[in-house]
Amino acid sequence: MLTGKQKRFLRSKAHNVDPTFQIGKAGINDNMVNQLIDILENRELIKIHVLQNNSEDKKVLAQKLSDETKSDIVQVIGSMIVLYKESQDNKQIQLP
Repeated sequence: MLTGKQKRFLRSKAHNVDPTFQIGKAGINDNMVNQLIDILENRELIKIHVLQNNSEDKKVLAQKLSDETKSDIVQVIGSMIVLYKESQDNKQIQLP
């Protein structure tokens, strides 16, 4: 679980990160979750863009993705979800 200070730090880092993934009206599937797990292992911090044609609640989507990838939700703002997961082999971000 991330502290408020760590979330603020990660939000500032995520500001310059481009969205890695888009979620459309099809929602979340197993293949997407597996790809997200791989990307999180490589990058640790990712941004996901939820398209307008997706009718699900963004916070519910974020929680579902967080649970399935075992990552932490850094932020849900507008149509963006920011996730963080500490990498096992490729640690790049040093949390405060």
